[in-house]
Amino acid sequence: MQQTGSVTPMSKEMQDCVQACLSCHATCEETMSSCMQMGGQAQMQIMRTLMDCSEMTRMCADMMMRRSPMSAEMCALCARACDMCAEACMSMPDDPHMMRCAEACRRCADMCRSMAAAMA
Repeated sequence: MQQTGSVTPMSKEMQDCVQACLSCHATCEETMSSCMQMGGQAQMQIMRTLMDCSEMTRMCADMMMRRSPMSAEMCALCARACDMCAEACMSMPDDPHMMRCAEACRRCADMCRSMAAAMA
């Protein structure tokens, strides 16, 4: 059985954005684990922001990979979630996990903003 339509390969920019999202997702998950080990030191608002960012980046990568028609809007929303998470992580500047997470979030936010503009 032959398929009638073919999917065009992802652009290098989209591949890079997907990788940034997946990397950010993994870093948020690792940071949440670190926060849980700290116990009471991690504020619940930071944990919520990490969870939101983790889910948003995973979903954004999935939508880009399947060429969803909502990818541009999702990238814009993902950039916002990443910005919020980076800001939350920066509230604990002495924690190396938080600083690494903030960096991953900022990179992902920049990539997603660019991708949203390119797809609009």
